[in-house]
Amino acid sequence: MNKDIATPARTNAILKKHGFTLKKSLGQNFLIDLNILAKIVEASGFDEQDGIVEIGPGIGALTEQLAKKADKVVAFEIDGRLIPVLEDTLSAYPNVKIIHSDVLKADLPGVLDAEFSKGQAIHVVANLPYYVTTPILMKLLEDRLPFKSITVMIQAEVAERIAAKPGSKEYGALSIAAQYYAEAKPMVVVPASVFVPQPRVDSSVLKLTIREKPLVEVIDERWFFDVFHASFANRRKTILNNLVHNLAGKDAKAAIEQALSEAGIDPKRRGETLSPQEFARLSDALYSTLRKADR
Repeated sequence: MNKDIATPARTNAILKKHGFTLKKSLGQNFLIDLNILAKIVEASGFDEQDGIVEIGPGIGALTEQLAKKADKVVAFEIDGRLIPVLEDTLSAYPNVKIIHSDVLKADLPGVLDAEFSKGQAIHVVANLPYYVTTPILMKLLEDRLPFKSITVMIQAEVAERIAAKPGSKEYGALSIAAQYYAEAKPMVVVPASVFVPQPRVDSSVLKLTIREKPLVEVIDERWFFDVFHASFANRRKTILNNLVHNLAGKDAKAAIEQALSEAGIDPKRRGETLSPQEFARLSDALYSTLRKADR
C-alpha cells in the first residue's frame, strides 16, 4: 500500500522523481501535514455517498484523503506539468478524475452533470492558491452551482474578511458578497510551517454552507451588489459621500439623501457599520428613488 503523500519525505521524493519545480506565479505550496488534512476533511462534513470538487490538487495530498472517504473526486489542475504527477500519485484511486483546466474558464455545470449522479450531494474542498482565492470563491457562489458547501484553505486574513460582522475592521464588500450566498465559518488556523515551500502568512480553513435562499431579499441583485461595493470604495467617507462619488454622481445627491431617509439610515454613517439587511433596504430605496429621478 502506498504511503500517504502529505509527509515531508514522500513529498520530496515525488518532486524529485518527476523533476518538478514549483512556480511562484501559480501559488504552489504543498501540504505536508496529515493532521491538517484530516481537519479539512472533517470540517467539510461530507459523507461516503457525496461527490467532491477540488481545485488545485498539486501533487494530490488532499485529493488522496478525499478519495478515501468520498464517492468521487473531480479535481481541476491548471498546471499541465502536474497531470502526469497526479496520474502517478493517485493511481490507486479509481474514483478520482483529474481535469487539466483553469476552473475559472471551465464549464462547471457541464462537468458536474457529466461526472456526478443526478441528485448527488456535491461539496467543494480545496487548498486554494492565494492569488485567485476571491475570483474562484465568487464564481462558485455567483454561478449558483449546486454545491452543498465550500470548504477551503485560504489566507487567514481573507477568511477573517469573508466571515466578518458589521462594525469590525475586517467587514467589507467581500463579507457581504460571500454571506449573501452562504453562512461563513472559520474552522481551523493553519501555520505556514505545514507547507513546502512555506508561505509568508498563516492560512485558515473556511467553511461556506450554501444558503437555500440568499441572506436578504432585494428588488435587483446586481444593483444591491453595486450599492454595497460603492459604499466601501473609501472607508473614510460617509455612506452618502461614497454613494454620490461611486454610484450615481453629484446630480443624484438629493435622490440618494431621500433613499437613505426612506431606509432609515443616517447619511453620516460609514459603510462598515451597515448590516446586510440595512444594505438591502438601502438598495431597494435607491433603486426606486433613482429610477424615479431618471424618468
